[in-house]
Amino acid sequence: MEILHSSIAILAAIVLIIRFKVDPVISLVLACIYLGLAAGLGAEGTIEQITGGFGEIMVEVGLLIGFGVLIGALMHAMGTFRDLVEILARRVGRRLPYAMAATLATIFPSIYVDVQVVLAAPMAKESAPAVDRRHGLPWLAGAMAIGIFAGYVFVVPGLAAVAVAGLMDVPLGTYVLYGLPIGLVTALVTTLLFRVLLSRGWWNDATDIDPDVTVEEGRIHDSSEEVPVAEGSARLPLPVRLLPILVPLLLIGTGAITGLADITHPVLTFLGDANIALFLGLMIAFVMVRASMGADGVGTVLTAGFHTTGEILLVTGVGGSLGAVIAATGLDKSLEQLFTADESASVVVSILLAWLIAAVLHFAIGSVSVGAITAAGIISPVVGTLGVDPVVIALAIASGAMFALHVNSNFFWMFSTLLDLTTKGSLKTLTMATSLGALVSLPLVMVASVVAAAT
Repeated sequence: MEILHSSIAILAAIVLIIRFKVDPVISLVLACIYLGLAAGLGAEGTIEQITGGFGEIMVEVGLLIGFGVLIGALMHAMGTFRDLVEILARRVGRRLPYAMAATLATIFPSIYVDVQVVLAAPMAKESAPAVDRRHGLPWLAGAMAIGIFAGYVFVVPGLAAVAVAGLMDVPLGTYVLYGLPIGLVTALVTTLLFRVLLSRGWWNDATDIDPDVTVEEGRIHDSSEEVPVAEGSARLPLPVRLLPILVPLLLIGTGAITGLADITHPVLTFLGDANIALFLGLMIAFVMVRASMGADGVGTVLTAGFHTTGEILLVTGVGGSLGAVIAATGLDKSLEQLFTADESASVVVSILLAWLIAAVLHFAIGSVSVGAITAAGIISPVVGTLGVDPVVIALAIASGAMFALHVNSNFFWMFSTLLDLTTKGSLKTLTMATSLGALVSLPLVMVASVVAAAT
């Protein structure tokens, strides 16, 4: 019954938002209440999971969202993204979505997915018209989505990649050998297929972009907030104005690498924390804008940033509430009973089974990492009897765990609000791109099984 009630709650939230135009926060809370009561959590248990899930998500991403959005507002005021887009348009042009997908998947997988989307979204919005005046924003959104999650599940030190490799007892070096090329190819091919989909009428600005946002000459314009431009800081060299992003990326990446190498030092641990790293980036941006605009000017910029932050925090937190209620129903245990690994299964069947378990768990629970980790926990006890290299099963789990990221994920709502998309627009970009990525990577895992069997 947990599966039925979870499906009803998720579908009801989607219908309320898209068909009846009910605010996402209200729709998600209603879904939480229905699911909690219908699944037998009781009034007190339902309230506990709604509030507890909200709080847990805020602990994980609250400061990341706040600091990241403020960095984006300050960098926009410095004209950083505008100038960066002009350079990229000259050197990369319409290939920017491929460059973004490949970079996010292979160079920055050590960065938390929440940090990646917070830092990448402003550049995507700014560069969208230069890439394609009709489909630039959705194409870049899809490229961002698959780039972030292909790196997250396939490329070490992405969190899901490291977790699955560890649970399946696969050496990280072996996982990298197979996962890196699969992640890169998945990101690029999915970006291409998504572009083809857009060319077939998949996108509609009128229903898929937030009504407060319009595509004007050269940029995405949000009428809900006006951020002044700091002309003085705009004269700083572009590499200097990129420091608010580059410094946090360097610190977080260094922290991840030293962690994998078992190198521990209090200073590295402190500076490598994503919250501290982004705060340092915020301070750098603040000093730059304050020097050119003064206290009043920088205050105006931050006020606009705070307005956006509040909206994102609320809808992200309620998305976390729905995930917590779903987890509390014991859905993962119900799914575990439905799927029992067959020791006599063929290689293909074993791969498909691992993929399906991870896909269903992710779709139901709303977390790529939790879906992947839970699937690995279910399969790992029997992986040695399947006659398939454990790295192949680990990759199959990673592939399936990307499938159909949707409204029960707090990342979905971060993605939607940061890119100024409607719920329907996010389903058409994030959900579709991750679904395509899961399907594109599956045959690549099949190829990996042949390679692994031959070595």
